[in-house]
Amino acid sequence: MKPPFLPFTGHDLLAVERFRDDTRHMIEFRVLSEDSPYGQREQYVRLFLDEDRYAQAFEAHRSGSIRILRHAHIIEGHILPDKPKKRRGRSF
Repeated sequence: MKPPFLPFTGHDLLAVERFRDDTRHMIEFRVLSEDSPYGQREQYVRLFLDEDRYAQAFEAHRSGSIRILRHAHIIEGHILPDKPKKRRGRSF
């Protein structure tokens, strides 16, 4: 899925949170519900998170409060995007 062309709120790509020792995840997501703690409905957000806050965000994704569009692992400040899953099947 291509990232949306709307501006993101939350953390900038060079945010201090990206370079913290406990930061392990970057997510970009869209807020789907009115009562979400992550922002207003239809807002696009980027956050750099540690393991605990990522687990909370993933639970919000599972409950339908947000929809995670992109995820990347963070290692020593480096952004390592998830690789797309390989499709199984015949090629023509």
